[in-house]
Amino acid sequence: MLEAGDGFVSGAALATRLGISRVAIWQHMEKLREQGFAFEAIRSRGYRLCARPQTLHSLLIAAHLNANLNCRISALETVDSTNDEAMRQLAQGVETPLVVIAHQQTRGRGRMGREWLSERNGNLYLTFALRPKISPTRLATITPWIGVSLCHFIASYCRISPQIKWPNDLMLNGRKAGGILTEARIDTDRIRDLVIGFGLNLTQPPQGWTGALAGRAIALNEVSDTPLDVNHFAAALVGRVLSACEEFSLQQHEARLIELWERFDHLRNREITLLFGRDEITGQAAGIDLDGSLLLRHESGEIQRYRAGEVTLAKR
Repeated sequence: MLEAGDGFVSGAALATRLGISRVAIWQHMEKLREQGFAFEAIRSRGYRLCARPQTLHSLLIAAHLNANLNCRISALETVDSTNDEAMRQLAQGVETPLVVIAHQQTRGRGRMGREWLSERNGNLYLTFALRPKISPTRLATITPWIGVSLCHFIASYCRISPQIKWPNDLMLNGRKAGGILTEARIDTDRIRDLVIGFGLNLTQPPQGWTGALAGRAIALNEVSDTPLDVNHFAAALVGRVLSACEEFSLQQHEARLIELWERFDHLRNREITLLFGRDEITGQAAGIDLDGSLLLRHESGEIQRYRAGEVTLAKR
């Protein structure tokens, strides 16, 4: 019925396409009405979809997905963490790729265990669960690759100019709009399970950003004039990330990684300070290499590389 737009679809056509009776169709519509859908029915013309949920809904996301994508969607009201739920489902042997989406996280987290505010306010909390056939040595590169792929997607979809802040923060107008958390179960020579989690601010809180988030956080609706259908947006994002993961698996990403990082790099040519244990290392950000390591130009002109697991950026 989404394909029909404002048009009507006959009950007979629906019954034939779905392989169920017209009575069963009516029963399904009653269940959908309870979930926020609304239908208009006119004798001899059929049914028309006249309203749909404005919040995340697994059926709508699945309906918007490219028919060629073989992906399972698990949409939850509340979960401790979409990454944790994805890992639990992987441990139970669920088929991949799996996408776990939640309206709210009670224990959302970012890199290095930092808390990620995950209230039920229209934002996107989403995790991809995969079993990629790649070496553990390549794992460090996937976060920056997914990061620039996400920036490229948002720039195209919302007609805005996002940036990626090494290693995993999505920035808009100098403020944080989202983050990526990649976690894995690793055997000696292979990655057993991989989850890639996103927290993305779509909507500014009704009361605005308060407390520690004031002046530091931002949402897409604050900078984009493009009306956002959250389910269409989520489906398009799922499609883009799955394509990016396939490109990464086939090692087709390397040239684009450097090109896109240069385009969306938030730190490029900025003076920054890295924390290495109790030591501070200062220099000028000079991009990343193909391993996802940050390149830092020192006063001497020498460029050194630093891995995300070894150093952190000092806050300013």
